[in-house]
Amino acid sequence: MTETSLSDEEKAALEAGRLLFAGECTFLLSAADENDLPALGAVEVAFAGRSNVGKSSLLNALTGRKNLARASNTPGRTRLLNFFSLGGRLILVDLPGYGYARASKTDIARWTQLPRGYLRGRPQLRRVCLLVDARHGLKSSDRQVMEELDSDAVSYQIVLTKADKVKPGALKRMVEETQGEIARRPAAHPVCMTTSAETGAGLPELRAALAALAEPAA
Repeated sequence: MTETSLSDEEKAALEAGRLLFAGECTFLLSAADENDLPALGAVEVAFAGRSNVGKSSLLNALTGRKNLARASNTPGRTRLLNFFSLGGRLILVDLPGYGYARASKTDIARWTQLPRGYLRGRPQLRRVCLLVDARHGLKSSDRQVMEELDSDAVSYQIVLTKADKVKPGALKRMVEETQGEIARRPAAHPVCMTTSAETGAGLPELRAALAALAEPAA
């Protein structure tokens, strides 16, 4: 979609997203258990996905920072919930990755209990961005998380990552297949977004979608 084909409303939404994510972004805290969670405040948007889905890269690209969210070369290593504030208007929550089979069952239970508790009981959580690798599509672990979010009536939106690694035709089919599957799910946002942290594709649209959920500007 070219700039000239956009409506005034769409242009305004993109600009609101650009301004929000270009502003101050500060690290608030890391939570290792529910007692560490910050007090209720601004609207929150959480980012979840399988290990190595590109979550840290996407968060860094969205905010224009290099080390806001640090990627680990070891899948399943990050076990904390990390909170970042966008000018006090929107809190970004980086959740631990899931689906890493090589960890012990005890470890998996320990670091998935906190994210699940957070997702079920956080009243100011407006949306979960559920990241899925565009090269592979939805996996069984993604569907398990989707079922839990559906059951708990937590709104989520599928965001395909690493879109630059997929040819346009295959990417189009992946989007169609994914939207066909989420159409049957009660808590899923009907629009599947595509992004690339490498090329920046889809980032303005994702920023705009998230800015629409943020607290009003002062």
